[in-house]
Amino acid sequence: MASIQELTQEERSRYRSVYCGICRRIGKNCSQCSRMALTYDMVFLALLLSSLYEPEETSGASRCLPHPIRRQPWTDSDVLSYAADMNVALAFYSADDHWRDDRRLDALALRGLLKKHCPAIYNRWPRQCAAIESCIEELSRLEAASCPNPDLPANGFGCLMAELMVLQEDFWAPTLRRLGMSLGRFIYLADGAIDFEKDRRRGSYNPFLALGTGSDFDRWTRYLTLEMAACTEAFEQLPLVQDKSILDNILYSGIWLTYRQKEKKVRHDR
Repeated sequence: MASIQELTQEERSRYRSVYCGICRRIGKNCSQCSRMALTYDMVFLALLLSSLYEPEETSGASRCLPHPIRRQPWTDSDVLSYAADMNVALAFYSADDHWRDDRRLDALALRGLLKKHCPAIYNRWPRQCAAIESCIEELSRLEAASCPNPDLPANGFGCLMAELMVLQEDFWAPTLRRLGMSLGRFIYLADGAIDFEKDRRRGSYNPFLALGTGSDFDRWTRYLTLEMAACTEAFEQLPLVQDKSILDNILYSGIWLTYRQKEKKVRHDR
């Protein structure tokens, strides 16, 4: 997610139009109810691949259920359609995993809502959907076994993100996979740090709890900095011009926001 305060007004408008475009595409590709699965996570993917491949874009403004009065600007393209499909696929497999592991009723409801759309998405993107399914299954297995090595589940989520980043097998695919691998590892480990106390109270799996460490933001920050350094090294090798400042904002600032807020709160409470 972007650090909105650091974007110019023009950049904010572009960021939100891509977000609205993904939402609109989910409605077109799947159903209006499926738009409930929308997250900001796929905006980075859409902006990155749009900047890299420069697909033809259309734009407009329309009303929707969340915004019934004022028309909201949107952007559309084949890349945004891809991001919409990946949003739905990831939401479905994640909900399915939460239902099987934790019997969460909200996950059951979301799984039921999205299930009928998955065969068509799988047919459009078999490699990516197979990776999501297999990586989430492997993550579930490692977490159920209380894996003491945080690198293993982090690698699992990294592999998932690596395949999502690759729209097509071409010259840029290896670089995109390296970027996605490091980004996925960062996200998994950052979530572990953010949820550390909550997971300890609930007795849930957490990579740092399994490692046997206490709350240690200094150590966690070193792990995360290394992952983000590898991610941005790959990122800077891509010939990106369009939306580069927004992408920089997300990778160098926005992605750290929740982690830094949690770190600040924990240190203040001590």
